[in-house]
Amino acid sequence: MTAGGRESDEPRWSRLMAAAQDGNQADYARLLKEIVPMVRAVVAHHHRTPDRIDDVVQDVLLTLHRIRHTYDPTRPFMPWLVAVARRRSIDAIRRRMRTEAMEISDDTSYETFADPLANRELEGREAADALAGALAALPRGQREALELVKLKEMSLAEASAVSGQSVGGLKVNVHRAIKALRAKLKGG
Repeated sequence: MTAGGRESDEPRWSRLMAAAQDGNQADYARLLKEIVPMVRAVVAHHHRTPDRIDDVVQDVLLTLHRIRHTYDPTRPFMPWLVAVARRRSIDAIRRRMRTEAMEISDDTSYETFADPLANRELEGREAADALAGALAALPRGQREALELVKLKEMSLAEASAVSGQSVGGLKVNVHRAIKALRAKLKGG
């Protein structure tokens, strides 16, 4: 018999496959579980690395699922299964050869280097969010004075006319707001 399979497995696997074709899911699951070692042995003749063997075994099982209706229960199951496994294994080799013929390998392409400008936009957004939160936490008078004098760049006289605060009060509130923002943004 072929690698991984025994003569006694043939009739049982044939019955399980016929039951699977009739919709018996339990027998189908049992069949798939039982044939994996044999499929793995057939695939291992063509492939050497464990990950490639696992990929091809999965491909064989998916193919079996797709074509299970083509199996003729009056014929032996083992040769049909081995033929499918060999063909999928050879197809995997052909795919790999085509891929390797078209692709180039550059081991340095996976190396990464820190670009000082790489995270500047993200850091800028984070800083803006932190500043907005710190501004919102200021008392109303300080926030208003800071926005008018520093952000909208109004003169003290213009800001005084808009806010109703005295020029001296605006100066004090701007100073206190800046001091509070520095402490908040430095984590203090």
